[in-house]
Amino acid sequence: MGKKHTRLVVIGGGTGLSTLLRGLKHHPFDITAIVTVADDGGSSGRLRDDYDIPPPGDVRNVIAALSDVEPLVEQMFQYRFSESEDLNGHSLGNLMLTALTDITGDFSHAISEMGKVLKVHGRVIPAANKKITLHAELEDGLVIEGESKIPTAGKRIDRVFLVPENVQPLPEAIRAINRADYILIGPGSLYTSIIPNLLVKEIGEAVVKAKGRKIYVCNLMTQKGETISYTAGDHVQAIHKHVGDSFIDSILVNDEQLPHPVKELYKEECAEPVTFDVGKLESMGLEVIRRDIATIRPDGTVRHNAANVAQWLVDYAKILRKK
Repeated sequence: MGKKHTRLVVIGGGTGLSTLLRGLKHHPFDITAIVTVADDGGSSGRLRDDYDIPPPGDVRNVIAALSDVEPLVEQMFQYRFSESEDLNGHSLGNLMLTALTDITGDFSHAISEMGKVLKVHGRVIPAANKKITLHAELEDGLVIEGESKIPTAGKRIDRVFLVPENVQPLPEAIRAINRADYILIGPGSLYTSIIPNLLVKEIGEAVVKAKGRKIYVCNLMTQKGETISYTAGDHVQAIHKHVGDSFIDSILVNDEQLPHPVKELYKEECAEPVTFDVGKLESMGLEVIRRDIATIRPDGTVRHNAANVAQWLVDYAKILRKK
């Protein structure tokens, strides 16, 4: 009988989650990705409103990241129409997920079927199986409705919340969390990609109670409209505040200085490298893990190096198994 695979739950959304999964799928992990459904902009938002379904965009990106098909098939799935007035902005994958949801009457079933077609490594589970709306209460008390509008408000966020607040998760999401050896949270937009998953009450509660090790993969850069001047400790505090419990065991941070031109490019977007306040993190009881996990793309944008993060986790799991 083969060796038991390490059970891994990854919680998030946006490009951060997809990037990470592209590295993790090449290792012997039993992967479950729990994906945010708070998006309401672009193609996802239009389909969400037209068909009264959860937005398919983040789920589509995760399916593509975990797929094992010819590059051309993945390219087709991710293809975005641009010449047609009716289809403009829609991606083929979003339309396929919407069609399957309409045919089967169930968003999560559509994701499962699409996963079979694209030979997905692991499971992709939406944080909720129905349409939800993310709201943000700003520090001045103003409430913003809609995920896409939150970063444009230009004021510090006090808290975010879901409407309806009592949305139910899928039982398989809770099962995966309960069984996980490791739960990776992030990277991704703090208030619009990561925290919305944990605001699904039973998901947040399950993560807190889970026996698996909970690791926050910290963002590399702050984000305009969400986390300006946030340190790594501020990110963790915001997650803990929304869940109502201090539950993160470890934090993975980037150990390398970013080049000056990259910092200047981000400064134009009111963003900067996240400061890793190690003293504060350790005083919060977190294990701080520093690794070279950043990569700079040709356009100057900074992303997590998926291969490095995945290899770190493989090595980390081996060390913990020996203890």
